[in-house]
Amino acid sequence: MRDLQIDWLKCFVATVDAGSLSSAAPEIHRSQSAVSMQIKKLEAALGHPVLLRGPRQLQLTHEGQVLLGYARRMLDLHAEAQAALHEEALTGLVRLGVPDDYASKYLTPVLKRFAPRHGGVEIQLDCEQSTSLIPRVSRGELDLALVSRDNARRGTLLFHEPMVWVGSTQFDVWTRSPLPIAVYEPASPGRRSALNALALQGRPYRIVYNSSSLAGQIAAVESGLAVAVLTQCSAPPHLQVLGEQHGLGPLAPMEVAVYRSRASQGNKAVDSLHRMLVQTLRQAGR
Repeated sequence: MRDLQIDWLKCFVATVDAGSLSSAAPEIHRSQSAVSMQIKKLEAALGHPVLLRGPRQLQLTHEGQVLLGYARRMLDLHAEAQAALHEEALTGLVRLGVPDDYASKYLTPVLKRFAPRHGGVEIQLDCEQSTSLIPRVSRGELDLALVSRDNARRGTLLFHEPMVWVGSTQFDVWTRSPLPIAVYEPASPGRRSALNALALQGRPYRIVYNSSSLAGQIAAVESGLAVAVLTQCSAPPHLQVLGEQHGLGPLAPMEVAVYRSRASQGNKAVDSLHRMLVQTLRQAGR
């Protein structure tokens, strides 16, 4: 077996994350044909195909799935070594967005690592729902955002966050029919997950509360107005997690990704924070 080249691995991981060769190419500043050639070299060195080219999307082979975890770790270590040997004093502003759900558990550990190393970088943090953050990144109003992604090609996938039904222990709201539910705005993945789960069960429901904030969802549950669907990381311990024994079926998890604006490409401060988000949160999601 030949040695695996960093460029091959970069093209492989970028293609997996982007979902196609054409989407991966601009992310790593190469042409589509160059990305394809690098992956062919990787497959020749391994003696196995790593990707199956389907009519709609690429799929990992068994060997590709095995390689992916190692490739990510090798690229992370490569970037870390480069930063340690050539790191310069960074300055500037990074405009970062995060939903309330993910701010405490996932963003805080990253910023605790980043801030002492890069004291010259100012971080402007906006807390909004993913449905608001995604278009702001697309327009270049934000440099980075941690989001529940709305399609498989949005940003770099970090991990899957479980979704849970929650209710108040003081009110047996889940026994009512139709089921009263609190939901986020119509474009919210959490709302879609809740309504899809109820539709699959054939369970009648009634939307009694709309709020775009996590605090609003929790308030609706605490007051006995409704049950709600929250990310597992944001469910307060005083609320009861509900399941099949309460007549509520399973929910699809959120795909949590870091989404970066095209306008921020080449900004070294954004490069550094983006790299740390990926390295730290991919490990947290394992």
